[in-house]
Amino acid sequence: MRLWSMHPRYFDRQALTACWREGLLAQAVITEPGRGYSHHPQLRRFQHTDDPRAAIGDYLSAIVDEADARGYHFAREKIRVTGAAERLTLNGGQLVYEWAHLRSKLQLRSPDAWAHWHTLTFPDPHPSFVVIDGPIADWEKIAPATNQPSEQRTTSESEDSSR
Repeated sequence: MRLWSMHPRYFDRQALTACWREGLLAQAVITEPGRGYSHHPQLRRFQHTDDPRAAIGDYLSAIVDEADARGYHFAREKIRVTGAAERLTLNGGQLVYEWAHLRSKLQLRSPDAWAHWHTLTFPDPHPSFVVIDGPIADWEKIAPATNQPSEQRTTSESEDSSR
């Protein structure tokens, strides 16, 4: 399961559709605890909110918004609840790590998307998240072949580089 932390504008078609499917699975698990992936590490950030169902619903809403902007039809009515009272925090190191991971996927399967985004070093976060200083999340399973970011970015650096 991969629920990307960056804004869905950076996704290729495969990442967007996979994130939608996996987000719906996450919603089902959060709504009905005890199902298949209920202990998946990526779900912790949603489960530790005041309203986990609304948090995952808001996450999915941004995915649907991007799909709509591209002319795709994702079934928005599958989102059960929205309106979380809080945004989730996201460590800058986690965002940098995921961005490197997604860029490597884009380079292989979507060269046009990779060419468009490959020079961007710090993407905007998904609208459900606010970036804070910090390392790669403790729940992340770091792939041994992936180059880990050697520096941690601060929130102010991320704002400068997103302009």
